[in-house]
Amino acid sequence: MMDDSAAKRKKYKVTKEDPEAANGALNHDFDPFKARVLDHPVSDCDTLTHLLKASLGTGILAMPAAFMSAGLVVGIFATIIVAIICTHCSYILVVCAHELYKRSGKTVMSFADVAEESCRRGPKWSKPFAYAARQIVLQGIFVTYFTTCSCYAVIVAKNFEQVASHYMGAEVSLRLIIAILLIPLIILSYIPNLKYLAPVSMVANVFMAVGLGITFYYLVSDIPPITERRLVSPISTFPVFFSITIFAIEAIGVVMPLENNMETPQHFVGICGVLNQGMSGVTLIYIFLGFLGYLKYGDETLGSITLNLEPGDYAAQAVKILIALAVFCTFGLQFYVALDIVWNGIKDYDTCRKFPTIANYILRTVLVTLSVVIAIAVPTITPFVSLIGAFCFSILGLLVPVFLEIITFWDKGFGKYNWKIWKNVVVVIAGIFALVFGSKSAIEDIATIYTT
Repeated sequence: MMDDSAAKRKKYKVTKEDPEAANGALNHDFDPFKARVLDHPVSDCDTLTHLLKASLGTGILAMPAAFMSAGLVVGIFATIIVAIICTHCSYILVVCAHELYKRSGKTVMSFADVAEESCRRGPKWSKPFAYAARQIVLQGIFVTYFTTCSCYAVIVAKNFEQVASHYMGAEVSLRLIIAILLIPLIILSYIPNLKYLAPVSMVANVFMAVGLGITFYYLVSDIPPITERRLVSPISTFPVFFSITIFAIEAIGVVMPLENNMETPQHFVGICGVLNQGMSGVTLIYIFLGFLGYLKYGDETLGSITLNLEPGDYAAQAVKILIALAVFCTFGLQFYVALDIVWNGIKDYDTCRKFPTIANYILRTVLVTLSVVIAIAVPTITPFVSLIGAFCFSILGLLVPVFLEIITFWDKGFGKYNWKIWKNVVVVIAGIFALVFGSKSAIEDIATIYTT
């Protein structure tokens, strides 16, 4: 993002097949894909790697518990529906951005930029909300992803602490392990941009894949017949499934940073685009783990499937280490989102203009240190982050994109019989559902921690 090297700049490629570039209704002379240039453009493959890593987080380990709340059959179809909703919201966010590129003459936009420009260039009634829309998105994404960084530090430390305590035969200080992680996390944060961060995401994907592979081995060993498990769980437990799944899959905060850095951003959307490819693979993995995990352990399924593994087995300990390393590597991608927001807010100050590289790396150091200090001070931060995620992701990941679509395409209409409006009503209902029950679940977890 802030690398000052004299790397050769590359222009985005535009193909005749690109439906966005082919639309000449707005500006025949301006093509945002061709006009935009980057110092370090990211390939489709690297973008897919980042997307997989952003979506395959620690939430996947809770999918067996989600299936326990839904049932084997309902869990499969409900996971597909949730994935479609989340992917669609990311998709329309990018489509709105591509539309607004042409209207505004801009070539890159953050999520906040899209929110502001859609209101500013939308119907008359939306114009006064432009600044408020920008701030809601900015603050929501920053708080969510910055606190997630603190949560990741705790998750990594907890996994290492469990393994260390098992083999040392004595309890190891969790806060001490978090403090030890400070220097490695600062070094990780110094990776300058998404192009160079791609190999780290690839390593994280490998660690996660091996860890999940070992977990799958446990799950398919002595697996009971399907008849011993519920195919459909009581409707009263379905909200638990919904809240777990939607926040495990949701990754709206990384969508625009990834699109903004692609060598061919028009490949991000489309039926066979990077977004659909990545989310299709993620959905299949979520379904397999959720299905097999609940089938294996039934009502004894715990909140994280790794807790069901035999604690004394070397393979089970290896899973915890691999998951910890995968989360550690993922820290860089989550941190990039928060860093991008803060840097864009201060980069125009005189000091930052005179010494951009020094200022940027000082900012990286300060933000990582602050996130680790928060983790040390509140090692029980995970349910608080879940509450923030329930509130922010349901609003930013589901509700905001559909409203941006309505505003952006207000003058163009919403299709035959206004089908887009009806489609968005369904998404809004899902968003409200996620907000209410996701927040309820997180508050209950917080209450459990501080009352036991």
